[in-house]
Amino acid sequence: MPVRAEHDRATLAALLRRDPVLHAYQLGDLDDFFWPYTSWFRRDDEVALLYHGVDEPVLIALAPPARRDALAALLTDLAPVLPARLYAHLSPGLAQVLRRWYRIPPGAAHHRMALTDPARLARVTPAGEPLDGADLPGLRALYAEAYPGNWFDARMLDTGQYVGIRRDGTLVAVAGVHVFSPAYRVAALGNVTTHPAVRGQGLAAAAVAALCARLRPHVGQIALNVQADNRPALRLYERLGFTRAADFGEYRLTRLDLS
Repeated sequence: MPVRAEHDRATLAALLRRDPVLHAYQLGDLDDFFWPYTSWFRRDDEVALLYHGVDEPVLIALAPPARRDALAALLTDLAPVLPARLYAHLSPGLAQVLRRWYRIPPGAAHHRMALTDPARLARVTPAGEPLDGADLPGLRALYAEAYPGNWFDARMLDTGQYVGIRRDGTLVAVAGVHVFSPAYRVAALGNVTTHPAVRGQGLAAAAVAALCARLRPHVGQIALNVQADNRPALRLYERLGFTRAADFGEYRLTRLDLS
């Protein structure tokens, strides 16, 4: 079957649920909150997602080793019609498939982690309060100091799944989500940071613990992405009960025929 657009959410959900951790972000993007910003492509039983909800479109093409050749065939068919510039999350080996069409500088290795031992969360005292749109200025100020260039989308505050810790009325730590879907029972943590002046005090762990406590009644799977060389973050998530489930790379792609 040649590559084609896929518009049936039930079909997509069935395919993605074969590996709900690897495909946690994609499953979440089936939710009504994200669905209007998505384009889905299918070839046989493999699926790729192009997410348009951010300034730079994001391609997500992930598969376990046994299915990567089939996903590579999908990307080969799809590449000529993808945007001229995009960001991509790709399983190992798949960036090479796109080099015929795109300039691809070296990417950053990442791990997908999943909450597999939630009992460890009980060892951390949760802290933080839910954030909403009124907190946007303070949140932007915190990210400018602590996490510039992150993937924060202000619309995500509407999920109600951002938790912040304040000192003297100022936000100093936050944990949020990239994806939250009670309908598809998945969440993906993201945009977790602590102000440099108060790092090392366990605030990120406390905020993540509080956020997971909010999420767990609504979802069956909590996942996250972490850069492979970010040892402090890896230690934090391992301490909270997350384990490494898959590897992938993040890349910026620019079409070769652009001047």
